[in-house]
Order: sequence, then C-alpha cells, then structure tokens
Amino acid sequence: MQLGALIPLTDIGADPAAVRDFALTLEATGYDFLEAPDHVLGVNTASRPDWEAGRNTSADVFHDPFVLFGFLSGCTTRLGFSTGVLILPQRQTVLVAKQAASLDILCRGRFRLGVGVGWNEVEFVGLNESFHNRGRRSEEQVQVMQRLWAEPHVTFKGKWHTIDDAGINPRPASGRVPVWFGGHHEHTLARIAKWGDGWMPNAYPPEQSTIDIFETLRTMVGAAGRDPAAVGIEVWTSCGAGTEADWRREVAFWKAAGVSHITLTTTFNRRHHHRIAGRTLADHLAACEHYRAAVAAAL
Repeated sequence: MQLGALIPLTDIGADPAAVRDFALTLEATGYDFLEAPDHVLGVNTASRPDWEAGRNTSADVFHDPFVLFGFLSGCTTRLGFSTGVLILPQRQTVLVAKQAASLDILCRGRFRLGVGVGWNEVEFVGLNESFHNRGRRSEEQVQVMQRLWAEPHVTFKGKWHTIDDAGINPRPASGRVPVWFGGHHEHTLARIAKWGDGWMPNAYPPEQSTIDIFETLRTMVGAAGRDPAAVGIEVWTSCGAGTEADWRREVAFWKAAGVSHITLTTTFNRRHHHRIAGRTLADHLAACEHYRAAVAAAL
C-alpha cells in the first residue's frame, strides 16, 4: 500500500516555505504522496448564521491544487501528488485537461487527479457553472479529458461539450492521467466502473460493511469489462486518537481489504476521524513522522 498525507493548509497557512517544508519532510520520512483539498470560494458566515458547522468558510485556506503541485514538483523528486478532491463540474473541462496534462509533464507522471462533484452551491454560482446537473455533467467531463489526453486531435459532440478537431499540447507522456473519483453516492460506483482508475471514499470505517461495499465496486468493474485489480481504492485515516497498536491494526485491516492507498489526515474531525491537538507546522510534521514510524512495517 502507498501512504500519503493531506496537507493541513488551514493550520499551517499559505506561506510557500511552510508548504515546501511539509512536502519535503513527507518525502524524507518515506511518504509516497501528498494530497491537497480544493475549494475556490469560501462563504462569509457573518451573512449566513445558519451555515452548517464544520463546513468550509472563507476563514479556511485552500491553495489552487494545480498551482500548489506545480510549485512542489520543482521542490521534490519522488513524492506523488493527488487532489482530494478537485471539484470538477465547477470548472471548464478542457482547461482542467490542459492543467492536469501540464502538471503531469512537470512532475514526470507523479500526479493522480481525484475528482468530485462538490456540495457548495455558492462556488458553482460564483464560477458560473450549474450546480444542479453536476453529477451527470461530470461523467461527460471525464470522457472529454481522457480523449484529450490520449489523442492529438479530438472531435467531440456531447450534451455539454463540443470540440471541433482540436487538441491540447503538451499531452501526458503515457497518454493518460489517472482519474480517481471521490464521494459515496451510488452513482459514484457506476462512474468508477466505467471510467475510473480508483475510488477515494473517506466516510467508511474499518468494518465488514465497508468490505462489502468494496466488493460491490469490484463486481461492477468486472461487469463493465474491466479488471477490478486495476482499480485502486484510497481510504483516509487519522492519528488524533488511539494507540500505535490501534493504528497498525487499522492499516492491517485495510491491506487485507485490498486498499491500495491510505491518506493520513491530521485535521479532519468528522465521523470516525480525529484531528490532532496541535495546529503548528511542527505539530503536524511530528504527527506524520510518528504515524509513519508506527505503521511502516504493516504497509
């Protein structure tokens, strides 16, 4: 299994030295990848007194993932990068395909594009995209991007996209960028079965019901004529609670369940995840180093 960590931007801030040091320490510690979340707009809660607690606001820091990873690709040599997740349907499809291809070239193939459909209608309105057809539209978006990465010139006429014999340059050297779907909706599994390279759920705890859901996905992938073993699964874990022995048992559970990637989050504090107490860069790095040392043999 690969082990990654979610960059805790809201705690450590946007300063380039902080994000560089976080990435370099992960790489030196033996982490396989760095994951970054995505939001473009944050609401002003002063004008929204009923805003759901725990949802992102304008007080939370989010670097644009493509800019962040472009910067970090020049600072690192081995560390992989993944969006966790990029809200695809609030963006122009061809532009995302271009950005992902450029990043793939600059980081020499170390990038996975995790995509999701989002929940914050305010962002969609601000970006002039429809919130109400985002799921269905994202399916066509992925197909358009995969064509643009694979072919020098594309002619495409869909419900939401029209391309008249044109292409992007550069394209990924492999002709593809891995696309991983986030989310827990039943339609997500169908999208993965047809077009996805992996699934990125973060809501499921280490228990039998989760293994059953994984098996449902694998069955759907096989029914779509694809190899289930070629479709990865990434889960989130946390280290704000439990002992080293607890962490190792959880990693062993995920490995036995066929999980391919584990992402450590030190800030997420929902469902079965628990954030760490500290909020400084040093606190987060110490937690990442402690966790990696505790579970390395179980990966």
